[in-house]
Amino acid sequence: MPLLNSQVPKHEQLRSIILRLAQDELSPGGRLPSERSLMDEFEVSRITVRAAIGRLVAEGHLVRVPGKGTFVADATVQSTLHLASFTQEMEAQGHTPSTVVLIAERTTAPPESARALGLAAGAEGIHLRRLRLADGRPVSVDDAWYSAEYAAGLLDLDLSGSVYAALATQFGCQIDRARQTVRAEGAPADVGVLLGTGTGAPVLVFDRTSSSGERAIEHTRSWYRSDRYSLGMEVRL
Repeated sequence: MPLLNSQVPKHEQLRSIILRLAQDELSPGGRLPSERSLMDEFEVSRITVRAAIGRLVAEGHLVRVPGKGTFVADATVQSTLHLASFTQEMEAQGHTPSTVVLIAERTTAPPESARALGLAAGAEGIHLRRLRLADGRPVSVDDAWYSAEYAAGLLDLDLSGSVYAALATQFGCQIDRARQTVRAEGAPADVGVLLGTGTGAPVLVFDRTSSSGERAIEHTRSWYRSDRYSLGMEVRL
């Protein structure tokens, strides 16, 4: 099915066709036909195909994976930097959250987390490491430490849901403020495996200390897939 000779450039015509294919016929993660297949089907040059695909990659509709092909991008979760748990944030945007608990233990808190929680050096804390998913696809790895004084029975609860909700209902610790930093870095090897990105892929790293009133309850580091999670904000004068 050759493209039309018209005022609309062929790479734009092909871009529209591929976009419809990605949105209507393929699912997120679905593989696009090869460049050769597109060239043959629409009787265009490789340059035209690459121009059309390049536009769609730049716009976030497609993702290129070296050596494997081009795939439909996953829907991006948009955060507005409000204070909410992962579970609340995903549900508010119409996604289905789920969690894989990787570590749940009471042990000596590392120095950075001990300082953030106001613990003495060598004191124990509650360590919880979890893989967080939206609609069954990995979004983040959360590595959190909790004050054993304020959340002593946390390990007895179901940790696959919202810990913030459990802290509020079970321990009277409503998280009402947090201080956090966000930066970009390459995914560490273990995080890359869990998120499915591979080592060194770009991720967003959150470092957050969450409090209930004046009590520091949680210190966590989270690694988010930058292709599935973005930050939105409104800036006013």
